[in-house]
Amino acid sequence: MAIASGVAKKLRFKEEASWGVIAPDSDTTYTRKSLRRVQSTLDLTKDVYQSNEIRSDYQVYDARHGVRKVAGNINGEFSLGTYADLLAAALRYSWQNGATFTSSTGSEITTTANTIVRASGSWIADGFKVGDVGRLAGHPTSANNGVNLRILSLTATTITVPAGSLTVNATPATGVTFAVKGKKLWVPSTGHLDRSFTFEHYYSDIGESEQFTGCKVNTAQIALPATGMMTAQFGIMGKDMLTTSGASAPYFTSVAADTTTGVLAAVNGVLRIAGTDVAVVTGLQLNIDGGYTSEPVVGSNTVPSLVPGRVKVSGQFTAQFDSPTFRNAFINESEVGLYSFIEAAGTDPKDFLGIGLERIKLGGAQRDDGEKAIVGTYPFTALLSTGGTGTAFNGSTIVLQDSTL
Repeated sequence: MAIASGVAKKLRFKEEASWGVIAPDSDTTYTRKSLRRVQSTLDLTKDVYQSNEIRSDYQVYDARHGVRKVAGNINGEFSLGTYADLLAAALRYSWQNGATFTSSTGSEITTTANTIVRASGSWIADGFKVGDVGRLAGHPTSANNGVNLRILSLTATTITVPAGSLTVNATPATGVTFAVKGKKLWVPSTGHLDRSFTFEHYYSDIGESEQFTGCKVNTAQIALPATGMMTAQFGIMGKDMLTTSGASAPYFTSVAADTTTGVLAAVNGVLRIAGTDVAVVTGLQLNIDGGYTSEPVVGSNTVPSLVPGRVKVSGQFTAQFDSPTFRNAFINESEVGLYSFIEAAGTDPKDFLGIGLERIKLGGAQRDDGEKAIVGTYPFTALLSTGGTGTAFNGSTIVLQDSTL
């Protein structure tokens, strides 16, 4: 008799058209996908009730099962594109194209070592934002093309990027394109989406399948250690579980293959806090909490809905204590921005993930001690920033950018 093995277990999913209604295998509205993982603990849970009767035989006579629910975590090592659907569900939006601009007569581009200057028009009106990462194409100085350029600040006509990112060319150039690479995701002000999925555990070595319906992403956690792989964890809440076996397993067929992007590592990244690239950060963790709740009703063994709460973003970073900047930000209740840029392995231009928290408030500044570098721990809460259309900022609690989308 075969025993199920974790390496033979397949994790698959598909978005649902209606919450709690199993996503049809053959329907082409949404794509069936395979999902890379370190671990998936999705499972059916039930409320269990034990009789409180006091009996002459001194024993418990009955116990019953109550409401059925799905709960568990999907843990993985973070790779670009892999968890795009789950992140979009957590932030209740869809990935959006970034801004793009091509110079022409009258709006020519020139470059300094750390700026891109246009003769007319407005970077801001065109939709570029602080924290965006873009690339030039068609520039007469070939070294300026295909370089990941982090926007540190911008005005109507000038984008500022890290010093030394560009080669100086003061000759006005037409036909030069500057575009935000990939797609961006943020918590919107309006038009929120409430997506749900059917997940499948297919135990390929024993021919068993479990389908978890009505699954929503309740929490998401992204962690960047100073050394080691970047990780992600998604807390899932769902409605119910169905099973199939034998010739009926797996439920999802012709599934899109796993992504092939490399796992990100924090050593290949930059962290910018309070307007400065920081070289002494030893770790960063982000927490996204969707606040979903459910209430059982009489006459049903499943909950009728999962009700969304506010999207809350928090986290903490740790850093070697080399200046009072972060400590004073906590003491003075100052608000600062936090931006992270992590590149994948490979040749230039490398793919990347960008994370932007435009307005955070530190909730502590505790430092450790010992015969080593002193490290401070700085928990924070991310807040809704002022921004949006026609401004230099996104106007959201959190913004993500994935260059592969």
